Amino acid sequence: MRIGILQTGITPEQVSAKHGEYPDMFERFLANRGFEFDRYSIVNAVFPTSIKDADGWLITGSRHGVYEDHPWIPPLEEFIRAIYAANIPLVGVCFGHQIIAQALGGKVEKFDGGWSIGHTDYLMDGQDTPMQLNAWHQDQVVELPKDARVIGSSDFCKYAFLAYGDTVMTTQPHPEFGSDIVQGLIDHHGKGAVPKDLVTEAQSRIDSPTQAETIADMFTAIFKQSKC
Repeated sequence: MRIGILQTGITPEQVSAKHGEYPDMFERFLANRGFEFDRYSIVNAVFPTSIKDADGWLITGSRHGVYEDHPWIPPLEEFIRAIYAANIPLVGVCFGHQIIAQALGGKVEKFDGGWSIGHTDYLMDGQDTPMQLNAWHQDQVVELPKDARVIGSSDFCKYAFLAYGDTVMTTQPHPEFGSDIVQGLIDHHGKGAVPKDLVTEAQSRIDSPTQAETIADMFTAIFKQSKC
C-alpha cells in the first residue's frame, strides 16, 4: 500500500541533522506495516498530480500556522477536500490536524492558553485511563467542522483527536516524536520561545513512556479502511 506524505514544514536544522525531516520520522513510525512511501514537499509547492497518486495520505506538522498567508495553503485545502470527497484514507498530525479541520469548515487559532509541549495525558473516547503522547503546539482547532467527531482530548486541548467518517483521523499531539526529538526541540527551538516553567516541566517528564504504538495502530486501521 502506497502512502503519500505531504510535508508542510521543515524540521529545525539541529533536529533534522540527527533525526531527519518529518517524512523520515513518519516512515520510521509506520515501519513494518506493509506501507511504501512517497514524499511531496508541499511547503515548497511540490504537489502530487492527483489524489489517486497514493492509496492514502498523511499530512505532517509544521512551524507555520494554517491561518497564515502562504501560497501553498489554499491548494492544499483543495487537495484535502478532494481526498475527503473521494473517501481516500487521510491522516493529519499537528499542522495536518489543523489544516484538515480548516479545509473542511473548522476554525484554528493561536490558543490564548499558551503552549503544550512534551509528555501529555489524553483521554480517548471510551477509555477510562489516559494515554500519554508528546505534544508541541500553541495553535489549536477551536471550532469543529460539521463532519468532525471528537475521539480524544486533554485538559489543555479540547479537540485533540478528530475523526471524519471511517477514512480520516487527525491528532494534535505528535505520536512520531520520541523523547530524543522533544529534547532536541527544547534545546534548539523551545528555549526563549516557550515559557521557562513549561520547558522545566517537559524536561522533568522527558523519559516517560508514551503510547505512540497505539496511534500507529489507529493510523494503520484508517489506511487499511478499518474503523478507528
